[in-house]
Amino acid sequence: MKIALYAGTYVKDKDGAVRTMYQLVASFLKEGHEVVVWSPDFSSDDVRQETVIAMPSVPIPLYPDYRLGFYTAATEKQLDEFMPDIVQISTPDIIGRRFLKYAGTRGLPVVSVYHTDFPSYLSYYHLGFAENVVWKYLRKFYNACDSLFVPTKQMKSRLESRGMEHVEIWGRGIDRELFNPSRRSASRRDTWGAGSKTVIAYAGRFVWYKDIHMVIAVYERFMKSDLSGEVLFVMIGSGPEEDELRRRMPEAVFPGYLVGTDLPEAYASSDLMLFPSTTEAFGNVVLEGFSSGIPAVVSNEGGCQELVERADGGFVAEAGDQDQFYDYCVRLIKDRELFERKRQNGLAFAETMSWPVINGALIKRYREIIAGKVVGEKVKR
Repeated sequence: MKIALYAGTYVKDKDGAVRTMYQLVASFLKEGHEVVVWSPDFSSDDVRQETVIAMPSVPIPLYPDYRLGFYTAATEKQLDEFMPDIVQISTPDIIGRRFLKYAGTRGLPVVSVYHTDFPSYLSYYHLGFAENVVWKYLRKFYNACDSLFVPTKQMKSRLESRGMEHVEIWGRGIDRELFNPSRRSASRRDTWGAGSKTVIAYAGRFVWYKDIHMVIAVYERFMKSDLSGEVLFVMIGSGPEEDELRRRMPEAVFPGYLVGTDLPEAYASSDLMLFPSTTEAFGNVVLEGFSSGIPAVVSNEGGCQELVERADGGFVAEAGDQDQFYDYCVRLIKDRELFERKRQNGLAFAETMSWPVINGALIKRYREIIAGKVVGEKVKR
């Protein structure tokens, strides 16, 4: 197969969605398929086998880490020269629409992947009034695709209830060699000043739509409790609200935006994960945590709850209920038998989530979609 892939960002380790795309591209290449990636935002110094074509772009206001790209006549020429068998769109933006239109005019099958639950972000920016308009746009966009792949049953139900068609599940895997408890590092814990304290980790962007206000609330509860000297919060990541987090969480450690082996080492050197985000389509960081040997406390809204429930690798708290989030963290800290059981459950679950199996099933489905499109075109003629 020849796969044309459009991604709004393709910077290795930038976030869970990009790590997922990198794994999928690696699986394509391993099976002998050709891949060309178009993106306005990618790291040019990465060693790679796939071709990545840079699209003209400008920084997005307020979020300079991400870029707004442009589809040009050169893009269309590049696509024609590549002659793809299938088009995959990972971002439903303006460029994504142009790739969708291109596939339609060429009679090519086109699939999309629901990496990010954009509508759930709106209320955090006081844009709830635009939710119906956004859903209408997404419904039109995704229903023009041959298939829309989502990571969980919960997300499939959510999108189908909004009128999405042709929704299929493509789960997410984990690199068990990279994310592994053996990466636990005494020297990293020393750098943090952890000592014998229980390290509670948050990993992700420092933005309000990740519900970091709940992390702040739980931190403040601990600092006022008799456990204040027994826990250390480690905030892994970066983002526009970092200054506010540092101000509100003066005793927390901020190791920055971690890549390569630094990220799994930080996970494995922690003891539990607090990830209250209600806007996740899947929650890669939770699976990465399980694979690194740390249980998680997550929200009952968004994709993380399904992971924790399937694995029994932690606790699911009511969204917005700081008492529950705090109490579940305390239970894992105080009950070592419970902690170890949840930890082992998470590890066992991660063992079943290998990328080769998960991506192999998706690649097989792509072949079926291509074959079905060819048959359909012949019938039309």
